[in-house]
Amino acid sequence: MRHVYLVTLFVVVLAVSILGFRGTKFTSAPMDVFPEWAFPGMKHQPKPYSQGTSAFFADGRADRVPVAGTVQRGMLRENDHLNHGKNADGSFARGFPSDVTVDFKLLERGQDRYTIYCAPCHGNVGDGNGITKKYGMGATPSYHDDRLRKMPEGELFNTITLGKNTMFPYADKLVPADRWAVIAYVRALQRAQTGSTADVPGAHKSELGLK
Repeated sequence: MRHVYLVTLFVVVLAVSILGFRGTKFTSAPMDVFPEWAFPGMKHQPKPYSQGTSAFFADGRADRVPVAGTVQRGMLRENDHLNHGKNADGSFARGFPSDVTVDFKLLERGQDRYTIYCAPCHGNVGDGNGITKKYGMGATPSYHDDRLRKMPEGELFNTITLGKNTMFPYADKLVPADRWAVIAYVRALQRAQTGSTADVPGAHKSELGLK
């Protein structure tokens, strides 16, 4: 039993001598157990920090300006309608891109994103009476104004992307596919305010007790 205590004590002393006490700040470099030849050019690499300095570049900055012509992932202009809401001539496009399938799944996604990012200001039904209005937020436009009902879908997409007036851009929060989903849901909210029994397909009128 005595030998067990001695071995344990030896292991503890050895571990502390190598690793140090918890919270200890070392002034020397850590022990290097891998030879340089095992990892040539990889063992000691510079680590630039954001807004830091770098002796490698002539201007001394670690941060680098993107190469001219760099395009953010998912934002190629190969499909202006899908990614920018515009026609080839630069005008705002009406309707949804051919790549977007307007179905119940899209509306569900749109409702989810709308509830998170839009409802606080625009309200659950798009009337501009969101929770922010109770805390002094200025007038938020209602989606049920004729101006917004008639606005091209591409212009709505552009507003979500770049923002407008007091509305901040949401391009960093909503990818293009989600922006179209939100627009589809907004159109559904608008339609819900103006729909009539005449809009119900004949095959479904009996479900609502209509003739």
